Amino acid sequence: MSNSKKIVSVCICLVLTILIAVPLHADNEGPSADLSVSLLSAYIWRGQQLSKNSLVIQPSATFSYKGFSANLWANYDTDLYRTIDELDNLTETDYTLTYEYDFGLVGTQLGYIYYALNQADDSQEFFASATLNTLLSPTFTIYREFSHYPGTYLTFEISHSLALPHDITLDMGLLGSALFSDDSAAYPDPDDSDDNYSGLHHGKTSVSLTIPFTSFLHDPTARYFTLTPEVDWVFPISGDGSNDMADRALGNSRDNNFVYGGATLSFSF
Repeated sequence: MSNSKKIVSVCICLVLTILIAVPLHADNEGPSADLSVSLLSAYIWRGQQLSKNSLVIQPSATFSYKGFSANLWANYDTDLYRTIDELDNLTETDYTLTYEYDFGLVGTQLGYIYYALNQADDSQEFFASATLNTLLSPTFTIYREFSHYPGTYLTFEISHSLALPHDITLDMGLLGSALFSDDSAAYPDPDDSDDNYSGLHHGKTSVSLTIPFTSFLHDPTARYFTLTPEVDWVFPISGDGSNDMADRALGNSRDNNFVYGGATLSFSF
């Protein structure tokens, strides 16, 4: 997909989200929409370094109604590290459909993701997750890629929020992951390139502040806006995970630990 087509796709979906969500919201039937843009110092995906020494801009649009959600997300790298000809700065556009249902003690989620990639073949996944609605909100998620890079990716995550003055919250999260690939070409075992990667991979810690604009503005429209600064650390949790992350690091740096951060501006209604 060309850069221009991706930009048009993002713009059309943003506009449609607003046009559809606003009248439905006015009828008090429960739909909601969230438009956001994140500015981050790096793009790290599942332990893989996908940007280096550049600012990435990640717009997102989500429309939700009665448990169903549709999301459009993109990554724009302001200074591509790779110098392959005809690479677009808009490196990725993801389309996600989700259904959520809460059973009381357990919240569940089913979904599908289409990854439109500029630097690789497009990818598709189904995923399912379960969250215990208790202390630390432990969440287990399983992703199954079935298109070009078949494999299973698992995550286990805990999180907690602390209330601060002026309706600000301090949000903390810890995630661990495992990867079981069916494709040794895409995800080889670091110790045997003819075998598939199988085992624990990486972890991630996140610390952020959720700051509603009402904390410092008294304008009625301030309730729609939120600013979320964040700091993240991605690190290996196994020897194979460390080697895999180092093998995929840009510029032959062999980096396998990544600390990055930025902020997200959200408009929700």
